[in-house]
Amino acid sequence: MAYSPSLSSHIPFHANRFISTKRSSKPPTKTTLLKPPAAIPPLSTATTFDADLPTLAAISGGSIAALAAVISLTDPERRRKLQAEEVGGGDKEVVREYFNNSGFQRWKKIYGETDDVNKVQRDIRLGHSKTVENVMAMLTDEGPLKGVTVCDAGCGTGSLAIPLAKEGAIVLATDISAAMVAEAKKQAEEQLSADSEGAGPVMPKFEVKDLESLNGKYDTVVCLDVLIHYPQSKADGMIAHLASLAEKRLILSFAPKTFYYDLLKRVGELFPGPSKATRAYLHAEADVERALQKVGWKIRKRGLTTTQFYFARLVEAVPA
Repeated sequence: MAYSPSLSSHIPFHANRFISTKRSSKPPTKTTLLKPPAAIPPLSTATTFDADLPTLAAISGGSIAALAAVISLTDPERRRKLQAEEVGGGDKEVVREYFNNSGFQRWKKIYGETDDVNKVQRDIRLGHSKTVENVMAMLTDEGPLKGVTVCDAGCGTGSLAIPLAKEGAIVLATDISAAMVAEAKKQAEEQLSADSEGAGPVMPKFEVKDLESLNGKYDTVVCLDVLIHYPQSKADGMIAHLASLAEKRLILSFAPKTFYYDLLKRVGELFPGPSKATRAYLHAEADVERALQKVGWKIRKRGLTTTQFYFARLVEAVPA
């Protein structure tokens, strides 16, 4: 994806590269303006919009303005309210129900290694793996992780918790979905085997918990692709809560809110497809930064992981 300073003031991630907020003496590099893609992808970090791919492929970048006018005539909120009524609660109950059932099956495939995935799912898998690689690079940049305590809040199937354990970190991995936690534990038991002398990585501790229930103190707290389930009014409090658990570092990834990405999200809602998905909230980087500053934290490193169907802003915050 081409990069545009109108979308963000910082350089996107590429593979394992990330940037710090320190000023550089080198002249700025030339950037290319973002051009609308030939097909409009459904934005995704921790959820998909389940849009029908052939339908989306037929929508050209030049149709964005026309679609923007049509969006106001649709009612995606009605579909979401019906979902909430079915499970007897709000966003949290919908998320829990989704990731314990159809969502678990879908994301288990995306996070796994099976070939039974479509083009969009394969691309999201690539994007998520890049985010995990960037987080590991952030964490190991300042030294070994042996003995470092890490809370992986929203661990999914263990795609971050397991690499952390392999590096010697002491990991608490939690998720709102019991199905996800069970799968993560299974994957960890298969991948973190001890050697013949009984030595090996410390097995992560897996628990079924939502973010609000987390407690304790950790050297580092990581929360990847979870804030997409929180509106900004609740995200501020959640960021403050996660920061209160971290002693040294807090790493967050979230779906960035810009005019273009927000439009892509809303277009995706016009074509919900056969499967139900959870409500998705985008967050402006400035809002996340303000939430961190309110509790005495500052962003030290930041970047953007992008593929065709996956966009995630990644920030590392430290006490100010």
